[in-house]
Amino acid sequence: MTHTAQDTSAAREPLPPAEHRCDVTHVDGDAYEVDIRGHRLLVDQPVDSGGTDIAPTPVELFAASLATCVAFYAGRYLQRHGLPRDGLRVRSEFTMAADPPARVESLRLVVVPPELPARRHAALLAVASHCTVHNTLHDPPVIRIDVRS
Repeated sequence: MTHTAQDTSAAREPLPPAEHRCDVTHVDGDAYEVDIRGHRLLVDQPVDSGGTDIAPTPVELFAASLATCVAFYAGRYLQRHGLPRDGLRVRSEFTMAADPPARVESLRLVVVPPELPARRHAALLAVASHCTVHNTLHDPPVIRIDVRS
């Protein structure tokens, strides 16, 4: 039997066959292993939330996903323009909403490029702001959660 949670996104076409996937498996307590194409990551919760704090939380990985996507796009911009990528950094800062439902209320990303002429700042910002994860947050995907037994 399959149970499906109601999709809260705007009406869209049905989901296409999965092109990309990751598998999550319980490890112990609040720790889970994520397998992405053979790459394994752990997630957990902080001790004050009942976890053992052996790994980042899923929400921290969410923020990291956005930050790494922005870094990738910024890095490609620098590469295309013959500028160095060494030392490129992106910091992600987020706050959680105080009211239900549980969610990230705000995200701030700070891109710190290696020595970049000031005239390139606006272009770098424009390119980095159009990374795939950022675009997905602005135009949310259809999300369907199934439970199979």
